[in-house]
Amino acid sequence: QIDVLEDPVIRNVIVLQTVLQEVRNRSAPVYKRIRDMIQNPEKHFYSFTNEHHRETYIEQKRGETSNDRNDRAIRVAVNWYNEHLKKIEDEEKIQVIFLTNDRANKEKALEEGITAYTCEEYIKSLTANPELVDRLACVSDEGKEIESGKIIFPEHIPLSKLQQGIKSGIYLQGTYRASRENYLEATVWVHGDAAENREIIVQGLKHLNRAVHEDIVAVELLAKDEWVAPSSVVLQDDGQNEDDIENEEEKENILKTSINKDMLRPTGKVVGIIKRNWRPYCGMLSKSHIKEARRHLFTPADRRIPRIRIETRQADTLEGQRIIVAIDGWPRNSRYPNGHFVKNLGSAGDKETETEVLLLEHDVPHQAFSQAVLSFLPKMPWSITEEDMKHREDLRHLNVCSVDPPGCTDIDDALHCREIENGNIEVGVHIADVSHFIRPGNALDEESVKRGTTVYLCEKRIDMVPELLSSNLCSLRSNVDRLAFSCIWEMNHKAEILKTRFTKSVINSKASLTYAEAQMRIDSAAMNDDITTSLRGLNRLAKILKKKRIENGALTLSSPEVRFHMDSETHDPIDLQTKELKETNSMVEEFMLLANISVAQKIYDEFPEFALLRKHPAPPPSNYDILVKAAKSKASFYHNLEIKTDSAKALAESLDKAESPTFPYLNTLLRILTTRCMMQAVYFCSGMDNDFHHYGLASPIYTHFTSPIRRYADIIVHRLLAVAIGADSTYPELTDKHKLADMCKNLNYRHKMAQYAQRASVAFHTHLFFKTKGVVNEEAYILFVRKNAIVVLIPKYGLEGTVFFEEKDKPTPKLDYNNEVPSLTVEGTTLCVFDKVKVNITLDDSNIQHQKMRMVLVEPKV
Repeated sequence: QIDVLEDPVIRNVIVLQTVLQEVRNRSAPVYKRIRDMIQNPEKHFYSFTNEHHRETYIEQKRGETSNDRNDRAIRVAVNWYNEHLKKIEDEEKIQVIFLTNDRANKEKALEEGITAYTCEEYIKSLTANPELVDRLACVSDEGKEIESGKIIFPEHIPLSKLQQGIKSGIYLQGTYRASRENYLEATVWVHGDAAENREIIVQGLKHLNRAVHEDIVAVELLAKDEWVAPSSVVLQDDGQNEDDIENEEEKENILKTSINKDMLRPTGKVVGIIKRNWRPYCGMLSKSHIKEARRHLFTPADRRIPRIRIETRQADTLEGQRIIVAIDGWPRNSRYPNGHFVKNLGSAGDKETETEVLLLEHDVPHQAFSQAVLSFLPKMPWSITEEDMKHREDLRHLNVCSVDPPGCTDIDDALHCREIENGNIEVGVHIADVSHFIRPGNALDEESVKRGTTVYLCEKRIDMVPELLSSNLCSLRSNVDRLAFSCIWEMNHKAEILKTRFTKSVINSKASLTYAEAQMRIDSAAMNDDITTSLRGLNRLAKILKKKRIENGALTLSSPEVRFHMDSETHDPIDLQTKELKETNSMVEEFMLLANISVAQKIYDEFPEFALLRKHPAPPPSNYDILVKAAKSKASFYHNLEIKTDSAKALAESLDKAESPTFPYLNTLLRILTTRCMMQAVYFCSGMDNDFHHYGLASPIYTHFTSPIRRYADIIVHRLLAVAIGADSTYPELTDKHKLADMCKNLNYRHKMAQYAQRASVAFHTHLFFKTKGVVNEEAYILFVRKNAIVVLIPKYGLEGTVFFEEKDKPTPKLDYNNEVPSLTVEGTTLCVFDKVKVNITLDDSNIQHQKMRMVLVEPKV
């Protein structure tokens, strides 16, 4: 009942140590929430260490279960409080109320003369706060669930039996992943070494057996003659009606349409749940059609989560609102799980509300930094002390400058370049020394590692570290002294590295420039000041470095990135433009890559087992099928169009050659498509892995060192490097490869979620943009061809969308799909990958929760 306890109405609560220990064993997230309440002074929640208090400690009796002993310990503590509080003056009489949902414990308490209620009885008695009832979790027993309900699902096997079954190999344990496209299908990713059945398909309501996306489940493989193929059908659950199970069975038959044998995959059924991974879900209420009804269905925003039945009296006020709901349980005779209302986020479609939903749904930690975290920030006014200088070089005399996008306040890198006496060139990359301010293991450090990364939404930044550091003390702004970690090379004029050294330093940046300003200085004949000369030197070397990198087989890929121009009053997007990259973007990037490679080598040499590195695996050859086919289908039109994928170098070279004067956008399309074939780059610990190669950069070793303000991985790399050069001391977690491996897992997850959240933010702003635009006709290129649709890219808006050829209530056109060429022939008109088409774009907001861009083909006319 944690949601009820968190309500501001509930105060003055004593939580016994016996209870806290039990909560800790059962659920880490709930335990954290209850600890936070105890720390919040406004709630007046207290924990009492009854197990360590002479008058409330009890021994377990002979024949007494530990559960009964704990129940008795709780009653003893309640009785003690009643006696203890009697001593207070009469007019201050305090009544102790015992809340428990344990029926036997409540009966015993009443026999002993204790005032006891179930949580439900107590909450319903608070007549001044009727809305609290909605937040009650359903705890009714399975047996008396839905009175009329007939059994739909098979029983779950108890945990002890599941564990035996997994040991003996009868069942497989894995993570349940629901399909976005089809609510009657899921896959289970098997844990451990059962590698031949990494992925098991589960199809049909009974086989899915009440598992929810991300649960850890036990599955039983079906006999080979019952195996199925992944279905290519799109099925959304639009069922409102509980009893319509027959309809479900019809739908399940659609899944089993004719398929050839080699499509069949290992298939199984869920027999039990090992661990529920439920979280609070955002979504909207689908109000019941029955008048005065209290039971309603809630439709989550995430299509992989089933609908949830909740009871609420405020359905009228919640209609059209985004709300949060928690799942409580899923009885066998109920088509949907039961849950309860937690919180109203605001009106759907409203910008603030939708941003909140986006952050919650992508699990981005975004609450304000707590007092505990802020207490570890330096006191203002801050200045550099003599103590700080002990292990540092003073580099304030150098002509250092930073180059960033416009409006950037978290500047974490700066550069310098100068000729030295011997005629060689000294180049320095100076990175904000964040690890000086964030010390291992304190609350600030723990919060930063939990966040993992800064998340950049279209008009909002969710910082990884508090603003005092991110935009001020760590930000390498111009004309102020700042602490840095410097990587300094001596190079010859061919950009060959002769010497590398690393040092903690103090710098004073002479200019913070945007990419455009830096470019203007380099190009301007009139400017010859120190900073401009330094930039020209950097730019000259960067071009040589880039050329070398590309000769080694590094890939230059493309993604259609867009920027929104916001209206300064309403903050609505008024214009979209694709980002254009200048030479200076590439200049900064070259030196950042070089610094990352130099640091990776240094920390790996020093700590071969504990270096935090980043790798980019080579994609399996089959990933490239779509790219190779697309190129082949157009080879007859463009003579030098052949994509080789046997190595990164071959791929890079064939992409460079694939240019066409008559079709200038072809090369960009190929690079965008190549990006889709790639694997994700990931962090890993060098002692737990033997493949370090970074495919995209064609580098044998790589890490992240250059952005510690916005990535936690860089902070660990700074700590490792500081220990390696004797500028800071080590600590146990830094050289524990299992802890590092776990941390990498969290960082990879946070990174992925941040990317998805950023994409969702762009999508939402695109919808806002087209809402005001009305209907638009634009040029587009076909990226993919599907059985009943094409996926197009609209370069002007960097927007991707699907053009469907089958519409509800309209006759289905004649479709002929050819997988070899990738082409789709619609009523005699053939559409191939990379064809230029014209589409009509509108915003379809008929489903307020899942608004989408509707695209219709205008040319060629079908």
